[in-house]
Amino acid sequence: MTIRVPTIDDIRAARERLGERVRETPTWPWRGRAIEAAATAQVFLKMELFQYTGTFKARGALLNAMALSSEARQRGVTAVSAGNHAVATAFAARSVGTSAKVVMPRTANPTRIALCHAYGAEVVLAENTHDAFAQAKRIEAEEGRHFIHPFEGELTALGTATVGYEWCRQVEELDAVIVPIGGGGLCAGIATAVKQMQPRCEVFGVEPEGADTMHRSFAAGSPQAIDTITTIADSLSAPHAATYSFGLCRRFVDGLVKISDHEMQRAMGLLFADMKLAVEPAGAAATAALCGPLRERLAGKRVGVILCGSNIDLATFARLATPCEPDAGQPER
Repeated sequence: MTIRVPTIDDIRAARERLGERVRETPTWPWRGRAIEAAATAQVFLKMELFQYTGTFKARGALLNAMALSSEARQRGVTAVSAGNHAVATAFAARSVGTSAKVVMPRTANPTRIALCHAYGAEVVLAENTHDAFAQAKRIEAEEGRHFIHPFEGELTALGTATVGYEWCRQVEELDAVIVPIGGGGLCAGIATAVKQMQPRCEVFGVEPEGADTMHRSFAAGSPQAIDTITTIADSLSAPHAATYSFGLCRRFVDGLVKISDHEMQRAMGLLFADMKLAVEPAGAAATAALCGPLRERLAGKRVGVILCGSNIDLATFARLATPCEPDAGQPER
């Protein structure tokens, strides 16, 4: 499979193009008894949950929207998403002065639907994810709106690569980074940047057990689809992998691991108790992998863990997060 790989110059230029439309999110060294009991690595959190719209998705959506011609902006954009990409597309559309009509499954979190409306988007509800993709394609064909894909394409990968670009400039000599995988767009971009800036750093992708499209795609050697998705992490529930993001992941990702819903729930509780952060299940996926299947492999290493999103309402967070004993703090020295 031959694909064009973004260079560091490409990624740097993309970050400059985004400018102040997106935040350079901070990196935080996570220290304390709770994380040291759960994982013995030196952890550096990339706080992408502080991004505009609450997730990394704003970066790729904006690059796509900024590239539209004046004629395309008059017609507007469309997107399909369980929530976060729809919110980001609505945000991007408003930022460049166009309209957005987004398709979301009826099971989407009401908070995310409300955020789309708040950014001025029209929301169309579909029965499920597969139907949502079909409806978005119909809108694209009938209304001439430009379809901004939730995880596929060069501009989307460039957007997510700016996360890795910032991360590697903020923390030197990382041994590994852990990135959640839904469709693969986030992992593809971050891996592309990290492997070119810190070549010895390993990149691990993490998927829920009930949404393992990238595992299936790696095993088959080509993008695969999944018929049934069973996970609490709706942001990681892509029904298929796609050519470009799969190709970048195949080239730059060193390994894949799976986590259970229960492991994500425990990680949500840990992040809340120790870092005072309320993240959605996908936002806790990388932490769950560090404290679970990668715990022994990354012991004593300098590890980057991304908190990729926080769009969750209080009631849902309280229902899903598994309580964790809070950290009492380090002793005085």
